[in-house]
Amino acid sequence: MKRTYAVIALASLLLTSMVGIDSARCQSWNFKLGNSTAPDHAYNVGARKYAELVAQRTGNKVKIDIYPATQLGSERDLVEGLQLGTVDLVVTSTGPLGGFVPKMFVVDLPFLFRDKEHAYKVLDGPIGKGLLDSFSAKGIKGLAFWENGFRHITNNIRPIEKPADLKGIKIRTMENKIHLATFRAFGASPTPMAWGEVYTALQQKTIDAQENPIAIIYTAKIAEVQKFLALTGHFYSPSPILMSEKSYNSLPQDIQKIMLETAVECATFERNLLRDDEAKQLAELKAKGMQVTTPNKKPFQEAAASVYKEFESQFGKEMIDKIITTK
Repeated sequence: MKRTYAVIALASLLLTSMVGIDSARCQSWNFKLGNSTAPDHAYNVGARKYAELVAQRTGNKVKIDIYPATQLGSERDLVEGLQLGTVDLVVTSTGPLGGFVPKMFVVDLPFLFRDKEHAYKVLDGPIGKGLLDSFSAKGIKGLAFWENGFRHITNNIRPIEKPADLKGIKIRTMENKIHLATFRAFGASPTPMAWGEVYTALQQKTIDAQENPIAIIYTAKIAEVQKFLALTGHFYSPSPILMSEKSYNSLPQDIQKIMLETAVECATFERNLLRDDEAKQLAELKAKGMQVTTPNKKPFQEAAASVYKEFESQFGKEMIDKIITTK
């Protein structure tokens, strides 16, 4: 009798295990990915590519729905959504990230990166991995660094050739204390503002200026409300792709690996999109009537030196020097 019970118990256990395996095989996940850019911006095109590859590589077990143009809220809302579990994935500028991981602001120091290749070596290497790993304490999984690119200034007052030309100009910046300090050092009057409000504020002349990479200036139709574009390249803007740890941890390890490795692979795809589009977009901005100047960066770099002194204690001179000297 005891042997019969043992056989029955073993059969039941095997059946339960098989059901569990079949359930795992059949399980699927549906994730939301939000960003703040126009549907034709590289963030969103890159996100669509990411969703396509993840679906292919998981046998359609993971479906990612894309929500561009702040459909799920501002960038801060999106990052908070990762913590709350209301959003699964986000491609964002660094604007709101310092409020979650303060040391992320180090990459926003003015003229920190010599060029894009320098930025990639830093962000795709140990320094970048350390920054992405810092988000785990906030319930967020850092997957990879995509990019927004080097930022430039547009305004409706005058051509910008030197920092003194910015005196008295009210310029919108991201919610970023380093950006605010930098534009004060340039002599401008910076004000933080959610991106979704900027076009109307420029149109109504509530603000005089804004700063962004060429792709944003182009896809957001800034040429309709701004006359002058100065190619200052004062900040480089990386754009992390982040995932809710709750969502990430709900996945089996093999699918976690796919999510992570595909995000890294799509960083190259998204960066190349921006690079390939930039010259054409700049030409079209000129055709739309924007007056484009290419200022000497040295006076801007000299003005920005005070920003390094202001924030050196926060990030550590060793960290800043390590980034600057990366080759």
